[in-house]
Amino acid sequence: MFGRIIAVVVIAIALASGAFVPDVAATAPSDPAAESANATLVGAYPNPVARGDPGEFVTVRFERATNTTGWTITDGKTDARLPNRTFDGTVAFSMRPEHARDDTAHRVEALSGRLLLADDGDRLVLVDGADTVSTARYRNAPESEVRDFEAGVWRPVGATDHAPIRIDGGTAVAFVLPDAPDRTAGTLGAADDRLFLAGYTFTSTRITETLLEAARRGVDVRLLLDGAPVGGVTKRQAREVDRLTDGGVDVRLLAGPHTRYRYHHPKYAVVDDRALVSTENFKPAGTGGASSRGWSVVLEDRSAAAALASVHEADWTWRAATPWTEYRLGRDFVDGDSALGSFDARHSPERVEFDAATILAAPDNAADELVTMIDSAEERLLIQQVRIDGRENELLQATLRAADRGVRVRIHLGGSWYVDGDNAELAEWLNRRSEAEGWDLEARVDDADGYGKIHTKGVIIDETAVVGSLNWVRSASSENRELLVALEGADVAGYYASVFEDDWGDGGNHPVPGGLLAAAAVAGSGALLALRRIEFVGRDGTVTDWQW
Repeated sequence: MFGRIIAVVVIAIALASGAFVPDVAATAPSDPAAESANATLVGAYPNPVARGDPGEFVTVRFERATNTTGWTITDGKTDARLPNRTFDGTVAFSMRPEHARDDTAHRVEALSGRLLLADDGDRLVLVDGADTVSTARYRNAPESEVRDFEAGVWRPVGATDHAPIRIDGGTAVAFVLPDAPDRTAGTLGAADDRLFLAGYTFTSTRITETLLEAARRGVDVRLLLDGAPVGGVTKRQAREVDRLTDGGVDVRLLAGPHTRYRYHHPKYAVVDDRALVSTENFKPAGTGGASSRGWSVVLEDRSAAAALASVHEADWTWRAATPWTEYRLGRDFVDGDSALGSFDARHSPERVEFDAATILAAPDNAADELVTMIDSAEERLLIQQVRIDGRENELLQATLRAADRGVRVRIHLGGSWYVDGDNAELAEWLNRRSEAEGWDLEARVDDADGYGKIHTKGVIIDETAVVGSLNWVRSASSENRELLVALEGADVAGYYASVFEDDWGDGGNHPVPGGLLAAAAVAGSGALLALRRIEFVGRDGTVTDWQW
């Protein structure tokens, strides 16, 4: 009790002295003159990558046309004057606008005087003459991130803000892997004008040859990959990308200090006016059908292709997108072990109708939209995931709310050695909770039959099927580039639901060996991918496969 009293007294003193100030956006003061200014500090970029922080800027939103003659921005130690101009909308102000323009999409205007934003924190004040207009505070600025004062978060510099794109109904080809190992290459091989691929890793000899043939026909072929996948780029990927580059294919990897997302993890392609979205990497174990259970779809829709092309263009033109010939200089590439996988086809591709579709991207909008969709579920939720990272996961929490409303919920988790222990523990907790609450919810860990392992990141929400690259882990939705499509309609949802029910029936609960539990404990959630590389030898050759 005495300790608690002391703590309260300390906090009270800190508040009274101004030493403790919440790291949130400050509101405009009650002074009528300040309110009439109608301007707000909305962002700051204190810690650029470049030495000496030459690209620092502060962003101000003007709700209406405002003349800033006599206005200043101060951090209490240095002061900078805004131009004697009239501004409207959001404007970035910088001492070095020629550098700041590389790091923001907003209009950039020059400050005069002196303003130095401290990396360890500052309190900024926007002043009109003698009147305070807006204040804001930040602490401990990460390198190459912008503080959003209103949201109270740091965002990577250059982060996109793609909105969900909804398109009208149409026709699609739904297929799953490993059942349809020829479908991805066949779709890519039909390109006449453009072929834009985005992936995490790339090691498929077959798709390499498909892209090279397209380039020889004059198709505009572009391949965008992650520059720092877990475990490193493999020697096999380096060989395939060397072949592509030598054959005239433009290959870029997102790498270096200006990389805005933790991982570039989508798996999609723009093929003329068609859009291919998958859960699978462009490698034998994925699209080649040598191992993983995955979901894929080809939308025969110009609007869907345009939506994917817009995401590709935004990432392709970002300054972290490094040409392969530049990226590979002085780099070492990693080896891997080999394994063999071959499976019979159980589920043939089907041409299906969909009533509407929505293209989602992470970290821009995917998690929020998925939560909204799950919160609207009325009848069923069928979830197939490699892993869910914990009980507090926001998508899982939405799922539990659905179960509490009476929705039928089935959660099918991967059974691979590197996730088996964590998944078994989560499934056990979910089943206990379901029994206690009287829910129609069941969770189980996969015992693979007809495929090597679950690599799906899919969910059926009533009559909507969601297909894409988003794992149900918090870092994926908030820090990675991911791409998904939500397809509405009984026809398309029925296709993936039938595959799910087949996998669910064949892959029942199974005991978890103690050695696997120990391995999972050693791995920990943060090092999940770094434990081991797996390679598959099959129709598409040997390739390292990081299963995520």
